[in-house]
Amino acid sequence: MSIIKLKNVSKFYYNKNSISSGFNKLNLDLDMGEFVVITGESGSGKSTLLNVISGLDSYEEGEMYIDGEETSHYTEVDYENYRRKYIGNIFQNFNLVNSYTVYQNVELVLLLNGYKKEEIKEKVLEIIKTVNLTKYKNTKASKLSGGQKQRVAIARALAKDTPIIVADEPTGNLDVKSAKSVMKLLKDISKNKLVVIVTHNYEQVEEYATRRISMNDGKIIEDKKISAYEPAKAELVQYRDLTEKNKLILGLRNAFNIKTKFGLLFLVYFFLTMLVFSEYSSLNKASFDAELEGDNYYFSEKSPNRVILKKNNKTSFTEKDIDSLKNMENIKSVVKEDMLLDLSISSMSDGSHYIYIAGNVKEIDKSERLDKGTLPERENEIVFVGSKDSYYLSFFEDEILNSEFDFQDDKTGSILGKFKITGIKYDDSLNDNTSYFLISKSGLERLKQSETLIYNKQDMKLNGHIFSTEDDETNRFNIKKNKSVPKGKVYAYSELNAYCENYTCLDEKMILSIENIYYKKDLEVTIKEILNNDNFEPLLGLKPENYPYTIFLNDEDYDALISKEEYQVSVFIDDLKQSDKTLKELKEKGYYTYFMKDNLVDEAAEVKGLILMFRAVIFMIATGSLFFISYFIIKIILKSRNIYFSTIRILGATKNVAKQLLDIELLIDINIAYISFLGITLLARSGIITNSYLKDMVEFFTFKDFVLIYVVLIIMSLLISNRYAHKLFKSSVMKTYREEV
Repeated sequence: MSIIKLKNVSKFYYNKNSISSGFNKLNLDLDMGEFVVITGESGSGKSTLLNVISGLDSYEEGEMYIDGEETSHYTEVDYENYRRKYIGNIFQNFNLVNSYTVYQNVELVLLLNGYKKEEIKEKVLEIIKTVNLTKYKNTKASKLSGGQKQRVAIARALAKDTPIIVADEPTGNLDVKSAKSVMKLLKDISKNKLVVIVTHNYEQVEEYATRRISMNDGKIIEDKKISAYEPAKAELVQYRDLTEKNKLILGLRNAFNIKTKFGLLFLVYFFLTMLVFSEYSSLNKASFDAELEGDNYYFSEKSPNRVILKKNNKTSFTEKDIDSLKNMENIKSVVKEDMLLDLSISSMSDGSHYIYIAGNVKEIDKSERLDKGTLPERENEIVFVGSKDSYYLSFFEDEILNSEFDFQDDKTGSILGKFKITGIKYDDSLNDNTSYFLISKSGLERLKQSETLIYNKQDMKLNGHIFSTEDDETNRFNIKKNKSVPKGKVYAYSELNAYCENYTCLDEKMILSIENIYYKKDLEVTIKEILNNDNFEPLLGLKPENYPYTIFLNDEDYDALISKEEYQVSVFIDDLKQSDKTLKELKEKGYYTYFMKDNLVDEAAEVKGLILMFRAVIFMIATGSLFFISYFIIKIILKSRNIYFSTIRILGATKNVAKQLLDIELLIDINIAYISFLGITLLARSGIITNSYLKDMVEFFTFKDFVLIYVVLIIMSLLISNRYAHKLFKSSVMKTYREEV
């Protein structure tokens, strides 16, 4: 039975609107053991016939039988299996991988057909010895002569060990001596095989041929037996799938075997990485900046870097705790009396007409330089800081300076007393509606006392009556300290007489209580004096109109009642991008954290959200554009690889294997580019590279972002590979081989 049989087989070529014939209605039987030579003029159809026989091209009409099996229904996968099991190819232009050595070219066919690398070395060396190229085994194919290259091609076909060897003009590019040597070698290895050679120079092969087929205009015009041959039976080698290890070996080899190609792909992927990073970094920065904007209606100090702390066990902060916080990485500063950070005060009246000035309060530095007036020396003296162009400093500066104003706490409306503006400082960094106050340390202590009481529940028990600051206005009272009051005694306001017998509370016992979420303290005292307009100033040295409903304690009693311990502090984070790590560390230390950045309310959040969404869409569009630009550049770079991928498919690689090798090659390139870029970003972060663009790019990146971008780049690389492979492998091997993708 014939190994190959053609029955009325025709091959046509379609080019736009025209159809041409490669050959027409051929009938042919080819047996094992034959050495068949096909001759004819150029264009006679002999190479086309060889391609159909070898499964490199399909046919359109008739039936071709392989070992008795019909092939008209064959798919590309079927042809891949056929070529792998039956066909060894030798080409006129050799089709070697020029960047591979002789050893690697022969090894390639065995790797593609499932052999393990460690089990083929001896076999490869033996085959190379057979073709007399041992001393050239480590020489790259590009360095060989034409005759040597053809010997490598024969060695490769020999390594495949298929029952059929087809050769298309195997001596066409060789001198006479080399041609004769190659043909003799072909004859020597053709025992028990079918050898089919296409040549235009019959004289070179005449002495080896058992059969001559002549073609003209797509038809067989002569089929002549030259000599007898010994019939043989086709013996098929059982091939295995290419191992994952060998895929990686070939992928690595392909990535680096052509330095120019590797360099160009590296540059493309490096700049692709940088551009994707740049786009994503810009999106991250916009999102980050949006999170820093907003307001907090409860706290006045709204710095996004601020973290308010309290202990989970509700104990007070010790100096050791404060020192520990100060020594933490990424903590810029610690504020113990953080209540004062949120103290915002405003004027009520200057006594003659209403002037409204407001702002936060800060302790003044004695080295502070003022634009007008003097530094505050007493606890009721204060400096006003604002923009020179602000409304009140523009029109009422003289009225403000050296005037006394009644101030109140902006949050609670509680009266804090009179303060005198002794100085003015201009700060042009402030807008027209922003200002603040500078006050002496003693003045700040006075405000702290008032604030401490404002934010605590105060109870007073007198003669069976309970007064509480949490009740309505009729029960409100204030507690102040004064050195004139004896220890254990209090000076009380006259309205309390209404709750005592004979309308007097002198010598009555009173219990004062302070309670908050951290502690509760009680103090029993005796009413020593009932204050009125006549005795108020002589007893206390204060004006009664500034202290309504006030109970005065001795300094020592006051300090016993009002704890000086700190139960709440604020820390300011240095680098907000590392805030997650810092907050985690604070929580591990046993602190409850209130992170200001996460508690800012932005009234324009919806608009900003839409803007960010728009920017995200732009990022995706830009990434898509980069994908297509990169694809077209990489496509140009890889155009020279068309022959390589066609060759490995001829040698036995499936379309899927060829695609996987391409994937591995491009993935290696992009990983090297990505790792190189990571190295540069690390140098930028460490300060070794001082390029501001790079610093800005990596500033807003977390580990998750680096992983996300890596995944995006890998997906882009696989898509580029897939798109290129789709173009490359969409047709038969020969069509792909002939065309440019």
